[in-house]
Amino acid sequence: MAFLVTANDTRHTSMFEWTIPAGLSTGLHVHRVQEETFYVLEGECDWQVGNDHVHATPGTYLFLPPGVPHNIGNASDKIARVLMTVSPPGHERYFEELAETIARGGAANPATIAELRARYDTKQLSALKS
Repeated sequence: MAFLVTANDTRHTSMFEWTIPAGLSTGLHVHRVQEETFYVLEGECDWQVGNDHVHATPGTYLFLPPGVPHNIGNASDKIARVLMTVSPPGHERYFEELAETIARGGAANPATIAELRARYDTKQLSALKS
């Protein structure tokens, strides 16, 4: 994940270029406050948005308002690259802390991950898959 615009730069939104590994799925989750946009640059993704399924190819744009359960996944055998925004900014801290947690071996502890997600406006509804 490359952080392009963060809370250090603005009070309004953050922007990332996300390289999604083959087979990764965020699991179904929801944000109470955050809204997100996604624009597929490369590869293919299969996403769930509420009760709908979206097969996203390059050029696909998706807006997710707060309160909409969603799953972001790369079901293909190749990487996908996605431009992503999150408003308000600050969600980059979630990704930084998640990387640190994984590096320490803490990803295996569901309580640790649940606490991290709760601090960053992410209520997990189904399991993460990688």
